[in-house]
Amino acid sequence: MSVRADRPLLLGKIVGLSGVQGAVKLESYTEPRMRLFAYQPWRLRVAGAEREVSGVRGREQGKGIVASLPDVTDRDAAALLVGAEIWVARSVLPAPARGEFYWTDLEGMNVVTLQGVDLGRVSHLFSTGANDVLVARDGERERLIPFVLKQFVHEVDLDAGRIVVDWDPEF
Repeated sequence: MSVRADRPLLLGKIVGLSGVQGAVKLESYTEPRMRLFAYQPWRLRVAGAEREVSGVRGREQGKGIVASLPDVTDRDAAALLVGAEIWVARSVLPAPARGEFYWTDLEGMNVVTLQGVDLGRVSHLFSTGANDVLVARDGERERLIPFVLKQFVHEVDLDAGRIVVDWDPEF
């Protein structure tokens, strides 16, 4: 299950319109949120179609982000993009530092305890503010495991597709 450099990753979404000159409102899944503009070209996916866009510029506006896309110069053209997902090639992202992982690389990995008990596969992760939480599902149960290295997460083997955790299977 090693990481593929050509795998596209979802980094955001066009969620609305801003003004009459074709600007759009974005939801960014990057941290910090403005880093979304550093990863281009974008592949916009909307209504079963895909379009590649480069040279997107953006700015923070209030609590949101507004972007200007090349060749989108009026509100009607921008309206056709509302709901579009923003995907990028994995190869445009920097490699994570040692002990850091992109959540998407962990999704689908098998989760086992130190004793070898299978807890299922990683469904997704989410942040609580205090720490990230790994959600492992085995068909019957869903377990929420704090993604805290060395304390609960002892090993992440991307090549083997396995995460070893110190976790009570009954919890």
